[in-house]
Amino acid sequence: MIKFENHLGVIDISHDYLVNLVGNTAASCFGVAAMSNATPRQSLMERLFGSDPLDKGIRIRVKNQKLVIDLHIIVTYGTNISAIVKSIMHKVRFTVEDCTGFVVSRVNVFIDGMKTL
Repeated sequence: MIKFENHLGVIDISHDYLVNLVGNTAASCFGVAAMSNATPRQSLMERLFGSDPLDKGIRIRVKNQKLVIDLHIIVTYGTNISAIVKSIMHKVRFTVEDCTGFVVSRVNVFIDGMKTL
């Protein structure tokens, strides 16, 4: 659970909801071929259970009542990486702030590889 406290009370949003929201938003951007494992734990879980974990390539933290989102992606070969990264950053920030009302301070995008068609 991710908790935010304001003058009206405490807001709780499940981690799974935010991971799904961020993952679907990032995957829908042009040039994103796949998500990559963000942590060694995700790599281990994928090898043990054989399926993609729900939070593959996504790490969400709360810092000073603002969200910090890390995305690890694999891009399609031949696309403009700078344009892809800017698009992902803007789209993820807008979608999360629009759907949850939480402020996103940073969206960090890490390119972990390229995939050919």
